[in-house]
Amino acid sequence: MKSSLQRAAPATPSRAPVERFRRQSRRRLLRADLLTVMAWASVSFAVALWLADGGATGFSTPAGSFTALGIVAGLAGMDLLLLMLLLVARTPLIDGAVGHDRALEFHRKLGKPSLYLLLAHGILIAIGYGLAEGLDPVSELVALWALVPDMWLAVVSIGLFIAVVVTSVVTVRRRLPYEFWYVVHLLTYAAVLTAIPHQFSVGGLFAEGTWQRWYWLAICIATGAALAHYRVLEPLVATVRHQLIVSRVVTEAPGVVSIELTGRHLDELAGSGGRFFIWRFLAPGMWWHPHPFSLSAEPVLFDSSGRGLLRITVRNLGRGSAQLARVKTGTRVAIEGPYGLFSTAARSRNRVVMIGAGIGITPLRALLERTPFEPGNATVILRGHSEEELYLGDDVLELCRRRGATLFHLTGPRTTGEHSWLPESAVHSGHRLASYAPEIADSDVYICGPDAWARSVISAARGAGAREEQLHYERFDW
Repeated sequence: MKSSLQRAAPATPSRAPVERFRRQSRRRLLRADLLTVMAWASVSFAVALWLADGGATGFSTPAGSFTALGIVAGLAGMDLLLLMLLLVARTPLIDGAVGHDRALEFHRKLGKPSLYLLLAHGILIAIGYGLAEGLDPVSELVALWALVPDMWLAVVSIGLFIAVVVTSVVTVRRRLPYEFWYVVHLLTYAAVLTAIPHQFSVGGLFAEGTWQRWYWLAICIATGAALAHYRVLEPLVATVRHQLIVSRVVTEAPGVVSIELTGRHLDELAGSGGRFFIWRFLAPGMWWHPHPFSLSAEPVLFDSSGRGLLRITVRNLGRGSAQLARVKTGTRVAIEGPYGLFSTAARSRNRVVMIGAGIGITPLRALLERTPFEPGNATVILRGHSEEELYLGDDVLELCRRRGATLFHLTGPRTTGEHSWLPESAVHSGHRLASYAPEIADSDVYICGPDAWARSVISAARGAGAREEQLHYERFDW
């Protein structure tokens, strides 16, 4: 293990940045709380509108009670389904408040409740209608399929949604190729589109002139517009505007390359260090495969028009990333983003601690370039099995010297147990996270590396006194 390579000068007290970051953090957390309240309130509002249109009268008979409960389940299920779509729409409002990975986490958590509510909707409606008409639920379902317009679309929707939820279960998802999972997941949009028609064509629930009709039309159109704008239109505009082309591929270490791209208007992407983009290399066999990578350096501008250079650094971790080492110069690149909160926008304190392992060091290198701090108020900890795995380590050392940050290189085999992110030798010497960053309880902590390792660092940071809003990490999961 090698410890400190660069010691910074003592920190210079400065109050103004502290207030700036704390105000910024309070506004972001307030926005996240408001979005959470609005999300849950939307479910209550949908049920309240149904009650306002006389929905409670159905509870006067057993058949009506089953039907009414089925309607409530359907309204809540559809509302959660639209929330799920909004969470993956990559809107700046949601992404900037909770981060892209947390939005995806909430999206996944809503999957099963939505499915259960929609299944309950179908079953309870069949029981309620069947009781009213003297039919058993199965016969009633067959009758609905045969006689009611658009009902077959609702049944198809449930089937599609079951396929999406099953393929999203972690144990199943990890057994599937990404491409297969991605195509199946696109069926979510088909499931929603096929579920909508029967809501407006069956019965008087969304009849002309009711508040419910206007409410559901509004939220369906708003959700569709958000998806079309942020998932389709903005990436197309960004790709055309920036005109990115691969200019050079540089080998950084065995299995690790930096890809440099030239483009236009790159000044608009300044300050994106740490956040990630989705890249599509428009070459045969590669164009359809999206790659989520962070910049490993802030854009370098050639002139005042924004013409310049971008860089990403990629490690060969599988078939998709292995192809990128062979990408040819001159290849055009489509871009989406930047996304995520792994940036200065998440800062809440004046001090900053950056901890990276392996290829996770490269986003920290970009963040280190621009995020504000006074000399002596930043600590950088790089972790690898060997010095060769501290990718871009020389760049980071130079930046630490220039900006007055303290740098530690921690190498060697991992230990087990509570401090498994540290080298075995460091643990045996009695070192802990606070040994390297004594001010961590009053610092923003940026963590990037393999999932299990990152969880160990997060646990150590919490144990050292860092609060939840001070911990910043991005999970690149699908």
